[in-house]
Amino acid sequence: MTKAAVEFAEIGPEAVKLVIFDLAGTTVDYGCIAPVAAFVAGFKEFGVTISQQQAREPMGMEKRAHIKTVGLIPEVAEQWQAVHAQGMTDDDIDAMYHAFVPLLMKTLPDYSALVPGTMDCVRYLQQKAIPYAATTGYFREAANCVLDSAEKSGFCPSTSCCATEVRAGRPAPWMIYHCMESLSAFPPSAVVNVGDTRVDVESGRNAGVWSVGVANSGNEMGLSLDEVSKIDRETYAECVQRAQERLKSAGAHYVIDTVAGLPQVIVDIEARIKLGEKPS
Repeated sequence: MTKAAVEFAEIGPEAVKLVIFDLAGTTVDYGCIAPVAAFVAGFKEFGVTISQQQAREPMGMEKRAHIKTVGLIPEVAEQWQAVHAQGMTDDDIDAMYHAFVPLLMKTLPDYSALVPGTMDCVRYLQQKAIPYAATTGYFREAANCVLDSAEKSGFCPSTSCCATEVRAGRPAPWMIYHCMESLSAFPPSAVVNVGDTRVDVESGRNAGVWSVGVANSGNEMGLSLDEVSKIDRETYAECVQRAQERLKSAGAHYVIDTVAGLPQVIVDIEARIKLGEKPS
């Protein structure tokens, strides 16, 4: 069940009709820290050491797919073979997933704060009567933990969808389509998808919607607010540029620092819609 449905009579034909947000690294958990910590700890339980960067590489995917993708990284696969005397199997992935779940649930409460600027963006959407939804690579129990915390700060999506609730997670477009169907929002050219990972961007492109990448607060940057406060400006600028380039190379129509920059993007998108443009 959804909290609200889009009524097209209330929104002009040349307007954005739905914004779909990712959770960790986009609207909550600046730096996308919680899942990284859980993945590193999870692999360690199975005798394999992975770096934070390796844990981040497939971020945004459904978590079983994430585990499998990390396990295919040559250095990780080599370690796994040495420790377990065979390559990672489907049974191993299932076992790791079941170990990952409690690790993530233990970590999430400490990393569910809204990214600064999120509520400014939400208030803009409310003023324009644009509904917003949320998608995530998390399973439902984890998503509800995050959403319940976010709701206390005013972030209340009209609907949400987890990767485990559709046929396949990102980069497939199914979570986006699920939200569009739930809120009667179409055509795709009137929908904006916002996320901080390459697969977020790719899922938006695959759905035929406007795809917006978030650089500074997300996985591609990979720095918490505390870490950002401690690095020098030159290093920070280099990290930002690298994050922006990765999102652009994934096909983002726009790249913004945080969701605080989304209102200006929506203004531009609506001007393009008025001219008859659609996401390429």
